[in-house]
Order: sequence, then structure tokens, then C-alpha cells
Amino acid sequence: MTKLTVLSLARLGPPEIQTRLDAEFDCRLVGRDGDLDALIEAIGSEVTALATTGGRGASAELIARLPKLQTIACYGVGVDAIDVEAARRYGVAVTNTPDVLTDDVADMAVLLFGMQLRQLVRGDAWVRSGDWERHGSMALGRTLRGRTVGVLGFGRIGQAVARRLAVSGAQVLYHKRTPLDDAAWPYAASPRELAERSDDLILCCSGGPATHHLVDAEVLAALGPGGVLVNIARGSVVDETALIAALEQSTIAGAALDVFADEPRVPAALTQRDDVVLSPHAASATQETRMAMGDLVLQNLHAHAAGRPLLTPV
Repeated sequence: MTKLTVLSLARLGPPEIQTRLDAEFDCRLVGRDGDLDALIEAIGSEVTALATTGGRGASAELIARLPKLQTIACYGVGVDAIDVEAARRYGVAVTNTPDVLTDDVADMAVLLFGMQLRQLVRGDAWVRSGDWERHGSMALGRTLRGRTVGVLGFGRIGQAVARRLAVSGAQVLYHKRTPLDDAAWPYAASPRELAERSDDLILCCSGGPATHHLVDAEVLAALGPGGVLVNIARGSVVDETALIAALEQSTIAGAALDVFADEPRVPAALTQRDDVVLSPHAASATQETRMAMGDLVLQNLHAHAAGRPLLTPV
């Protein structure tokens, strides 16, 4: 039986996933098997499935160059780097990997928040540098209990974050474009209102044009000088220039960031501050979750090959 030809734009997670892609499909990997143009020239007319990542995405131009393309399988929940509208115009289905990463991403949001409040990065440096021995205890941190935390974006991940915050003793309110009928938490009608009513703000919304710079100087000012901004969403959601200005001017108290505007390049104005906790877009980066994400990509590709309904269409 002829194997399905899959063009993979990037390596998908742990090595075991690529091993399975190669064994179960006729997989051509950009970089390993040639550059993109060469591979399209060689096999473009045979490719019916494209594998990609949330960061790599798939442009309208690329979709148009693959005349038999039927499915794009994204290794990640965010599809803002995929031209979904172009895919629809060409009759191409798009899948992603929701649910399997929800818990790890929600855990990371709360962990980053806690690290910023309790100054764990400063504390680690305080011990390693010998300052504890030389100068004694460092400045006090703050507790999560009793704080009011606004969650911007209230899908699977936002709701999982809210549940964790509630267990930790925080008060939660949320904003999304359309309020939920059965939410257990109060709703704020806009990002600015959410910031005004919150001590801190955790971003869990999707990326793309609709949320570009949703958190701007006005929202940061509304959050106020005691507030912490946590972003595990997309770097594009925050006006990074406005964020840097807010930190430098003490408009807000600090930030904890897993995503950035121009990854992997992060401005020195952020990396040189000890009131900012930084993570390299690693919210879903556990062995267990990345394996589950890869397995879901493979399941979607197998469903495509067999003509069955895709498991997680966007």
C-alpha cells in the first residue's frame, strides 16, 4: 500500500514523533531532506498533507503551491501563523492539538505568576551570588492569596487557569469577546475594565489580528503600579514597547512572560530586569505533553489518509 506523502515544515517535538512520521508516512522534512523550494519541486504535486508547528505556520503562498493539499496538521494549539482563511478558500482542512496541553500551559501560567510574586528568580541569584551570606535576607515577596486576578481569554486554558487560581485563594474575573452563560466567575466587558478591576492580569487568549496589541499602554495603566502581567498567550497580544515603558516607569510592578513579539529575540530592556520572569515559549514543554501533541498530529494524519473525520479540526 502506498504511504501518504506528508511535507513537514519542521521537526515536531520529541525525536520519537519524527521517527513515527518517517515510519508511518512518506515524510519529507524541510531542512533534512532539502530546502522548501526543492522539496516542492520534487514532491509538491503529490503532497496531500502538511505538518507544521504553531510558530512555523503555513502561508497562503505555500498553500497555493501544493495543488493536492487537503489537510494541514498543526503541532500546537495556536494557528495564528497559518493562513486559515486561505486554507478554507482552497478547501484545505486545518487541525491543531487542543486539550492535551491545557493543563501544562495552565500550570505554567500560575507557576510564572507565583515566581514573580515570590521573587524566585531574584532569590535564586541572591543565594548563588553569596548575597544571602553577606547581606542576609532579601526583600519580601507577595502572596497570591486574596489577590484579584483578571484572566484575558477564557477558553480551555483560561478556565483551567481560573480553577487553579481559585484553589490558591485568589479572586478571579474574566474577559472574552462573548461572556459565558454558565461561568462561575464575574465578567468584565473590556480588557481595560478587566485591568481596572484586577490586581494582576494573566493573558490566555489566542493570537492573530483580532488580539494584536490588545494589551496596550492604556490597559497597562489601568492595571496600575501594584500589578503583574503574565503572558502565556502570544507575544503579539501585548504592545511590547508599551510594556517596557510601563516597567521602566513603574506603571506596573512586574511581568512574567513565556512569549514575545519577535521570538527568539527578546529585548535587553526585558532580559536585564529582575522584576521580569522570562521563559522561552515553554508553557507546553513537558515530555508528556509534547508526546501527546505529536501523537494527536499523527492521529489526524492517519484519519486524513483513511478518509475518516479529522479528530481536531479548527
